[in-house]
This record gives sequence, C-alpha cells and structure tokens, in this order.
Amino acid sequence: MDKVINCFCKRPDAVARLICFPWAGGGSMHYARWGNILNDSIEVYAVKLPGRESRAKEPFFQNMEQIIDEVTSVLLPVLKEKPFVLFGHSFGAMASFAVAEALKRVHNLEPMHIFFSGASAPYSETRINAPKRGELSDEDFLKWMTSIGGTPPELLANPEVMKLFLPTLKADLHIVENYRCDKPSSPFLSCPVTCFDGKQDIPHDLQAWKDISSGDFTVKMFDGSHFYLKDARNEKNILDYITKYLETSEMDYL
Repeated sequence: MDKVINCFCKRPDAVARLICFPWAGGGSMHYARWGNILNDSIEVYAVKLPGRESRAKEPFFQNMEQIIDEVTSVLLPVLKEKPFVLFGHSFGAMASFAVAEALKRVHNLEPMHIFFSGASAPYSETRINAPKRGELSDEDFLKWMTSIGGTPPELLANPEVMKLFLPTLKADLHIVENYRCDKPSSPFLSCPVTCFDGKQDIPHDLQAWKDISSGDFTVKMFDGSHFYLKDARNEKNILDYITKYLETSEMDYL
C-alpha cells in the first residue's frame, strides 16, 4: 500500500476516502498534503506512480492498463470498507475515469462522487483530435509547458532539472495520448459527477463527461489556466466544495 499510496494523515474513522490521481509528470505530494487540510471525516490517498518520488528507480508504466491493474489491486480491499471519492486533474482525470470504469465493470464498485479537472472526456472528439504533445521535440515541448503555466520558470530554465523531469512527463503523456475508449452506450455509474476547469485554459469538452453517469452533473469554472488548481484561493474553493459535498452525503451512510 505505502509504495503506491501516499497518505499524510491516516484516519481510520473517516467516513470516506478521497483518492487523488496526479497530473502528467506529477507526484503525490500536492494531493497528500490535502490530508492535513481537510477535516477528520475525510482520509486522503494520493496515488504514487513509478518513475518518481520514492519509486524513482522503477520503470515508467507504458499504458493505462498498468495503472488500472496496480491501483485496483492495491486499493480494492480498502475500497470495499467504506465510501470513496475519486479526483484527478488532466492526465489524472483520465486515470481516475479508467480506474472507475474498471472498478464498476470488474468488481461492481463505484465512487460516491467523481471529480474531473482540466480534461475533456477521453472519448470526446475534442480529446481524440488533440495534438500529441509527447511527440514534440524537447525545445517545442518546453515552449508548450511555458505556455500552459504551472511550472516555475526557474525550473524550466534549469537544464539539469528538465533532464530529470521531461522523461516522467513524456511517459505520462504517452500513456494518456494513446489511451482509447469507446463512448459509453449508456451510463455505467450512478454517482454525481463534477467537472472543474480553468477559464483561461484551452477549451475542454466537459459536457461529454455526462455520458458516464446517470447522477447529477455539475461544472465549476475558476480563474486561471491549466494549473488553476495550484492557486491558493482556487484550491481552497475546491476543497471547500469537496468537503461540503461529502459532509452532506455522510447522512446517507450513517
């Protein structure tokens, strides 16, 4: 468990678990610290992928199936214990969707809520026709990274740091850019779905996420570009929204 999940604040008596998936090239630390911010009713599990942090010496995953297999095999026992919620930004949104689909199809488990951030649905035309950034040269890739923000300029200007960081980012982009799934013929989930996005990010087809669930569907937009959620005010609003939802839903499980 500890190899795959980063949990800063263990809360065995929590009512629900929030499972967070990293963005491309990202680690688990950003989400793991949410465990210190959210209240005692929520336990935060931040997913750690190979090739970074304490797993830096492990080879990168090559496809989405490897993420699904590892996360579901590790988390299955605890997901059966109590309600869980999924959250993912960008690449993490795709991973959380893939894991949710597998959990429902194979184990008949589903989250009590799923939060997608900064991403079109994987089967949408917007996503399918998106340019493959992972195939860019390093020079063009850095220009693209600069344009979307979220990475400190001093890191982008440091060749040694980029030499370490770019392979991780490109490995994740290879996974998500080659991930394919059919549009659901009918909703396979019944939980609510919420989409978050930055107003200044490239347009995403958020409405296409409606197709996965018969539950309530909500879109919330925030000031900022692709990494709008790194802004302290936006992060607070996101966490307040998640907390309010979970506290409201707790009554259904008491």
